[in-house]
Amino acid sequence: MRLLLIGAPGSGKGTQAQRLAERFGIAHISSGDLLRQHVRDQTALGRTIKSYVEAGDLVPDAVVMDMLRKPTVAATENGGYVLDGFPRTVDQAQAVFPTARALGVEVQAAIHLDVPREELVRRLLARQRGSDDTEAVIEHRLQVYLDKTVPLLEYYAGREWMFTVDGSQPPDAVHAEILSRLKKLADFALLLGTGGPARSGLTGGGGTRSSLAPVRPGWR
Repeated sequence: MRLLLIGAPGSGKGTQAQRLAERFGIAHISSGDLLRQHVRDQTALGRTIKSYVEAGDLVPDAVVMDMLRKPTVAATENGGYVLDGFPRTVDQAQAVFPTARALGVEVQAAIHLDVPREELVRRLLARQRGSDDTEAVIEHRLQVYLDKTVPLLEYYAGREWMFTVDGSQPPDAVHAEILSRLKKLADFALLLGTGGPARSGLTGGGGTRSSLAPVRPGWR
């Protein structure tokens, strides 16, 4: 099982990713956590990452992809993964797909956590991590998500199995809905005679579009 979580800052991706990982006995791979860990451990990759961060630049896609290669391959060999934090743009998704497919580690299903904008702002203000987390900064982060990441919803809906869950619900309810949707996808794969998500790859980039939910968030 290879899952991707897509959601705005404050949508609960980290919480749900961890719960799914524990539920299915698969790895939770967070690109942000991995970046920070490499910097803390002062690895060669971490020193490269730090140089970009200190210069105020974004870490290049190629560096992030290189960082994710080993953990995603290892996770796939051990049952699967749930990924959050990457890809963030269609360009990133398109760049990583050929390599991921060649390695047999491509995403099987994308899960979109949809939360109203006002609720996202409330959550992010409540969990402020620093003096820079002002409402203006938060609004900017959400606008970047809308401009850069939301197009991923159309991208994945057109090639993988993708569904949207109401992320404004309590965490237990969100988790239960995700599990219910995954079961429906697995049952549908069985009806198609593909042997279920673990064996079929849930189309693995083959082009069956999920029609289980809209692909655009409601807070545009």
